[in-house]
Amino acid sequence: MSVFEKVKEELHKEASAILQVAEKLDPIQVEKAFALLSGCKGKVVLTGIGKAGIIARKISATLASTGTSSIFLHAAEGIHGDLGMLTREDVVLAVSNSGNTAELLAIIPFIKFNSIPLISLTGNALSQLAKASDVVLLTQVDSALEPLGMVPTLSTTVALALGDALAIALLKEKSFSLQDFALFHPGGVIGKRLLLKVKDLMHSGAELPVVVGDTPLMDSILEMSGKKLGCTLVLDNVGLLKGIITDGDLRRQIQEKKEELLIFTAEDCMTANPKSIAPDELAVAALNLMERYSITMLPVVEASGKAVGILHMHDLIRAGVV
Repeated sequence: MSVFEKVKEELHKEASAILQVAEKLDPIQVEKAFALLSGCKGKVVLTGIGKAGIIARKISATLASTGTSSIFLHAAEGIHGDLGMLTREDVVLAVSNSGNTAELLAIIPFIKFNSIPLISLTGNALSQLAKASDVVLLTQVDSALEPLGMVPTLSTTVALALGDALAIALLKEKSFSLQDFALFHPGGVIGKRLLLKVKDLMHSGAELPVVVGDTPLMDSILEMSGKKLGCTLVLDNVGLLKGIITDGDLRRQIQEKKEELLIFTAEDCMTANPKSIAPDELAVAALNLMERYSITMLPVVEASGKAVGILHMHDLIRAGVV
């Protein structure tokens, strides 16, 4: 069997394991788990050990990024002081395939003593964890299908899939939007695309290259060179946008007018009625407009038609919108 075939076979095994667990889930237990999670007034605390602990940490991260307050509690650290992070308003979600991990079992008395609801994701319905839990979500897979009969791959995949499914169910219940998601990811591409506006990135004020229509072309070129944006806006006498002159426009005009070029004005050489965008539009909208019309500079214009800035493709790239 080739490497490709081995990899494909393992992927099929893991996909099949998820589907099998999905079909065997107890709907009553799922509803109870969801009710506890959605009604949680504190935070959802994920816990586990080893590979299951890594899965628990990932589920916690997914919950936190989709509007459900969540933290990860390492079970071994819990029995050495970290149980102080638990409150009576929390819900604990424990991940353990065997359900009999010593460190995990050691924190259960504290959880029960404080009447904190306990949900378990476990592959063993008869385990000590399952018996102590208020809700049991079974993630049992055939251990013979795991590498060497014991390396956790299918079991961890199933637990992760179930945890993510619960997080998405909570997301939908809360009508959590893409804009809400962006608020939790202000440093990521998603956040930048949904939070940054054109006015946050545009060149304006003293940085904005502008001339009026009857400005001699030589003076227009000096304005372009001085502001170093490779273009200048052409305005009328009250500041309304009439056109734009870019480096590309100058090259085309040189080919057409040759040595006579410098006798013309900005209005003679500009591209009239260029594409533009409002300052309160999202930066990603500007990106889409630039890509659609294959332009790299976009005038920023208020509803009145007054030009207030210019946005360059390089500004979007530097901001991480692209």
